[in-house]
Amino acid sequence: MKIAVLGAGAMGSLYGSFLSQSGADLWLIDIWKEHIEEIQKKGITIEEGEASYSIPVKATIDKSQVGPVDLLLIFVKSYQTKKALEDLSPLIGEETTFLTLQNGLGNDEAIVERYGQNAILAGTSSFGATLLGPGRIRVAGRGETTLGILRGATTESLEKVAQLFRQSQLNPRIEENVQGPIWDKLLVNVGINALTALMQIPNGRLLDHKGLLYLLEQAVREAEEVAKALQVPTSPQPVEKTKKIAQVTGHNFSSMYQDLHNGRRTEIDAINGKVAACAKSVGLPTPVNETLGLLIEAMTEVKQIKRNRSDT
Repeated sequence: MKIAVLGAGAMGSLYGSFLSQSGADLWLIDIWKEHIEEIQKKGITIEEGEASYSIPVKATIDKSQVGPVDLLLIFVKSYQTKKALEDLSPLIGEETTFLTLQNGLGNDEAIVERYGQNAILAGTSSFGATLLGPGRIRVAGRGETTLGILRGATTESLEKVAQLFRQSQLNPRIEENVQGPIWDKLLVNVGINALTALMQIPNGRLLDHKGLLYLLEQAVREAEEVAKALQVPTSPQPVEKTKKIAQVTGHNFSSMYQDLHNGRRTEIDAINGKVAACAKSVGLPTPVNETLGLLIEAMTEVKQIKRNRSDT
């Protein structure tokens, strides 16, 4: 199988390096030149626990170098999705299947809107990874990959992808209604990501403060009510699940923390912001999610102003 991973950040690099060991013809594609050049020279260097190892992976900034693929795995940030989908013609053939494992909501809709004639899979990942620098990532934890049919794919093609993921130690789990797991992950993210980013703390510290714990609970409950109004089947007790994940990943820093800390744009619009937007469509109030979204936007602007001043 020929595979392209679009977006070679922490998770794209993790999945790309693991999938490359299965024998698939795999390419990583990204616009970060230094990152791609380092991968071309040394492969992806992975730190996991006390171990450090490198995996050779083909990488490029030029899509035309790759050609049409059987599977196109989308791992760009949610706010980059529409732009990234604009010029994929060198990668797309009649049999190309899309797979999005991105955070937040709206990514699958963007793919369907532009490439609905192709088979589209969607899902979530509970693996954890941090981008340390060009060509280097840290695996913070291994989990599973949820996969399901979004549009146009067959059960046979879904199982073929799942088998490839099994061979790559990416622990696939097939779901009949994949929107449920996507919302399950969203419910966790709305409770953890923005709060850890704003407070600049690892996940577990949320459980040490009554005020932060209250905000976590309220953010998740608001999102759960929105899911119910939209008739999305979610798992029971999402608040307790979110607390458990915060505890289990206690020393990890959320992706939103990493983005805000490193001066990058966050995915707040696809997480807490998307919950607030969906809530308005069904007439529900989501004051905590709205406030968290506004605070992240304000913090992002403040950091940008400070960077601009330091550069002058």
